[in-house]
Amino acid sequence: ADMSGDKNMVEAFQNGLDIHTATAARIYHVGLEAVTSEMRRKAKMVNFGLIYGISAFGLSQRLGIKRSEAKEIIDEYFNQYEGIKNYMEIAVNKAKENNFAATLLGRKRYLRDINSANRTLRQFAERNAINMPIQGTAADLVKIAMIDIFAELKKRNLQSKMVLQVHDELVFDVHKNELEEMQALIIDKMQNAMKLSVPLKVEAGIGDNWLEAH
Repeated sequence: ADMSGDKNMVEAFQNGLDIHTATAARIYHVGLEAVTSEMRRKAKMVNFGLIYGISAFGLSQRLGIKRSEAKEIIDEYFNQYEGIKNYMEIAVNKAKENNFAATLLGRKRYLRDINSANRTLRQFAERNAINMPIQGTAADLVKIAMIDIFAELKKRNLQSKMVLQVHDELVFDVHKNELEEMQALIIDKMQNAMKLSVPLKVEAGIGDNWLEAH
């Protein structure tokens, strides 16, 4: 949403909506309350799939629907989120010009096949050009949060420890008497790791083990 600047997607995040439900409502032209779990499932697959370059055929295979229906869903998605389509095109063109893709913080991934005459290699590089800035920025973001949290733990001389990163999740071994302070600290540092045009919302779970915390 932030990187594309798409007004409809930014608005959904700023209003605290579930993005997959909001997307389904737009694609199927129904109110949020009328979105079914099946509609949401399809919208979720499109939200995640398109950024990896999923085609109508690929979407139809994953959802178990006709290719014509999958094409209609994708076409309507881009009608509702024009900024996403523009982002994808700009990302590919930038990569073709520079031979790399970059995160918001400037970390680069070189794409040697982005201008290849081999269609298969070129399309793979194009998918990376679209996806890497997003996935890479997410990776940058969580590492900034980890550094900031670690520094704060040392500064406050807390006994709790950061033990694990799982994609966009951080796992802590927390002393019970530090629980309230730690939860506030972690949420604050993760939500403010980077300033974007949409809020970075963080949920916290607590339990005697990882499973309970979920």
